[in-house]
Amino acid sequence: MQADAIIVGGSFAGLSAAMQLARGQRPIVVIDAGQPRNRFADASHGFFGLDGATPATIRSTALEQLGHYPTVRIIEGEATQADAQEGGFAVRLTNGETATGRKLILATGLRDELPDLPGLVERWGKTVIHCPYCHGYEYRNRNLGVLATGPMSPHQASIIPDWGPTTYFTQGTFTPDDEQRALLERRGVTLETTPVVEILGDAPAITGVRLADGRVIELEALFLGPRSHMASSLAEQLGCAFEEGPAGAVVQVDDFKQTSVPGVYAAGDMSNKMQNATFASASGVMAGVSVHRALMLET
Repeated sequence: MQADAIIVGGSFAGLSAAMQLARGQRPIVVIDAGQPRNRFADASHGFFGLDGATPATIRSTALEQLGHYPTVRIIEGEATQADAQEGGFAVRLTNGETATGRKLILATGLRDELPDLPGLVERWGKTVIHCPYCHGYEYRNRNLGVLATGPMSPHQASIIPDWGPTTYFTQGTFTPDDEQRALLERRGVTLETTPVVEILGDAPAITGVRLADGRVIELEALFLGPRSHMASSLAEQLGCAFEEGPAGAVVQVDDFKQTSVPGVYAAGDMSNKMQNATFASASGVMAGVSVHRALMLET
């Protein structure tokens, strides 16, 4: 039986979209590979009413709640192909199963590209972190660092002093311009131009970073803004338009999360230029409500 909507992605955005459609009594299919972007984090902070809960706990609770709605079908698996067909869309999974639906919501997220630096990967989401609003409070009043990864890094470094004494590591590449340098000086940020070559300490803890000249700078958390890429090729397969965000391409959507392809919507980090759990969930709500409205207008 064809569903009214297929949702690919079962994290904050996809499950938020699913809840709206479930409560609208629409038959939907949620396909989830179980690899959310936030799986490396121990806690989700700043999320309304759930501050400090683990992303896995929030997700499992949402799945349990969706299970009470009889029109929801959840498929555990990876969607690898999506095609437009008469009356809607077909999504194929690696196990050979195919789901069909009138509308399609993509909530497949992003994949982070981390710097190739010894000691970084095993600390990602714990003491090597990206968002001070999500994780900064837990490292308040400690020595903090910002590792340059792109043009937005000086801006990130200017924010972090609200949580603790900050050193900005330019990596010899992303040196602040005069205006940025003046702001960093006003904010009390220490500028370090010698590249970081290693993160030190008993992982996941950090005691400091080693520089290329052998010096060690003591710190307890390191912020960085990784480049990001689509975690799935489905949007590209369908011909969705993209636009450049601060850290990489995102799917182009209108205010109702409709992509450039009629009937295809995108939600979460893959469509948001500003990204955190709250923004992801909110965009999922908008996608779900928009799809419900579109289905209603077609009847």
